[in-house]
Amino acid sequence: MAVITGANRGIGLGLARKYAGDGWRVIATARDPSSADSLAELRSGAAGVSLERLDVADAASVADFAERVGDTAIDLLINNAGTMGPQPLTEHIHRQRFGGIDYDLWAEVLLTNTLGPVRLTEALADNVSASNRRVVAMISSTAGSIGGSDRPAIAYTTSKAALNKATTIIARELAPRGVVVLALCPGHVKTRMGIGGATVEVDESVSGIATVIDSATLADSGRFVRYNGEAIPW
Repeated sequence: MAVITGANRGIGLGLARKYAGDGWRVIATARDPSSADSLAELRSGAAGVSLERLDVADAASVADFAERVGDTAIDLLINNAGTMGPQPLTEHIHRQRFGGIDYDLWAEVLLTNTLGPVRLTEALADNVSASNRRVVAMISSTAGSIGGSDRPAIAYTTSKAALNKATTIIARELAPRGVVVLALCPGHVKTRMGIGGATVEVDESVSGIATVIDSATLADSGRFVRYNGEAIPW
């Protein structure tokens, strides 16, 4: 069983298609399932796919989702749902730059990109621990690398840096249960969230992410890697 958040488009949708195609049972989540047409199409063509409502930025939504999941074992939890801020990004990026920071926006981005994945992982930790595979993947970004990125978008970059740090802590906490926790950068993927210059196709990113997840062992837990397996500086 795989749970994939933010699966209504882009990388999340690609991951749902990948794992469904490989024969996994998949719970694909979206904030508004009624508008997730591509997911609905996937569900109609794959018996093992279910579509669930989940807003990771809403504590009540996370709690409701965890209650619906019950005690179902989850082999793979992919925390993919995220935001770069209001779209189109080029028209709003000034709100993330020093000298013009929109602090309410910053809080919203942190809520989705950092608190959301941590909250959901905490809520489903027992489910993951009860499975055979026991993997949690946090979809992060090199933008959150302090040593490898100088992007000036404070809201987005700090949300991913904070997620990376949380990942290392969660990895240590869950290691005694045999759970592998990874921070994965999907690459600069050609999705709606992109700001131009993307070079990685969704299928290439998804294939790489799945390969990294499939080969991960407990010794890899807490690592920060690209979709192609390369280590990323913290």
